[in-house]
Amino acid sequence: MHTHTNHLGQPIGPALPNWKPPLPPPRAAIEGRFCRLEPLDIERHSAALFEANSANTDGRIWTYMAYGPFPDQGAMLEWLRRCAGSEDPLFLCVEGEGRPLGMVAFMNVRPDMRDLELGNIWYLPEAQRTQVNTEAVYLMLREAFDVLGYRRAEWKCDSLNERSRRAALRLGFHFEGVFRQHMIIKERNRDTAWYALLDGDWPRVRSNFERFLAAPPGTLSLAALNGATEVPTE
Repeated sequence: MHTHTNHLGQPIGPALPNWKPPLPPPRAAIEGRFCRLEPLDIERHSAALFEANSANTDGRIWTYMAYGPFPDQGAMLEWLRRCAGSEDPLFLCVEGEGRPLGMVAFMNVRPDMRDLELGNIWYLPEAQRTQVNTEAVYLMLREAFDVLGYRRAEWKCDSLNERSRRAALRLGFHFEGVFRQHMIIKERNRDTAWYALLDGDWPRVRSNFERFLAAPPGTLSLAALNGATEVPTE
């Protein structure tokens, strides 16, 4: 029950004294055990990322994204150049075993509200459902909460994207609802499912990440550790 009231007896949110806006995520590498997040570099990353796009022959990984699939290397290179120059979203290349495996981004960064979003996430098919993509999110959350001092991280996806919705719950995010007719993507309506993880949730979720990543592959379920349930109905 809410116990904070103002001088008029009205319920109000708890005070947050002496806080300062955190810095935006820096354009810097984040090192992990299974992967490394590198600021997107056209010269180093574009050829391998185009190869990843080409390997995804049916275009499945792009269905719910605002971009892709790319018909040729020139089209993808033009998009990657825009990504490399962007500050928000801040795009990072996910490297594993010495080669690019996909991309992630910090986006919708609001230091004055101490919140940000993790998005624009895609991987080569062989990197999906592996410790690489799990650790990439762990590294981003650790940077947001432990290093920079944000208090809220968001995860948003097309409400029809069941894989992304399950991933959000598996990774410790909490479902907050669906924004109906939120966006128009590729000339289609998008209702957006909204998830968030708070700084108060993070110590428990961080412990679950670290326990999962330290265990031999296949021996622990991160979804079970985080108490993930079925994808909520709208």
